[in-house]
Amino acid sequence: MIKVLFVCHGNICRSPIAEFVLKDLVKKNKLDDRFYIESAATSTEEIWNGVGNPVYPPAARVLLTHGIRGFEGKRARQLTRADYDRFDLLIGMDRANVRNMERMCGHSRDEGKIRMLLDYTDRVGHEVSDPWYTRDFETAYRDIEEGCRGLLEDLGF
Repeated sequence: MIKVLFVCHGNICRSPIAEFVLKDLVKKNKLDDRFYIESAATSTEEIWNGVGNPVYPPAARVLLTHGIRGFEGKRARQLTRADYDRFDLLIGMDRANVRNMERMCGHSRDEGKIRMLLDYTDRVGHEVSDPWYTRDFETAYRDIEEGCRGLLEDLGF
């Protein structure tokens, strides 16, 4: 089983979109038994008294627009050092995420487990812009979907 953890700053926009896009692609390709997929945050900004906020409403809307459901119970959670050992791949959305992932996990991107999502496309080194700031959830969705498709291809599916 391949265990994938998507990571962004707050775990309410980009990383949950990636989590549920990949889950949808895996389901459509009948690969459910081959993957375990989650998402997490590098910050605690969306976690209050131990309870994470749900998927941000505009992020939920873009998922619904593309026919993706099942995210209703998703709550933000913070990345932990133990996640590095629990998951095969930890995939960040931008360089700041990757730097924070390295610091929090105590491991370098050079080891191969920590990656950026768009490195699985022909836009290596590019970032998925944060729609919290850009307000462009559709572009973020398209970038994330492209990265998830590239990830599956890179893994041989």
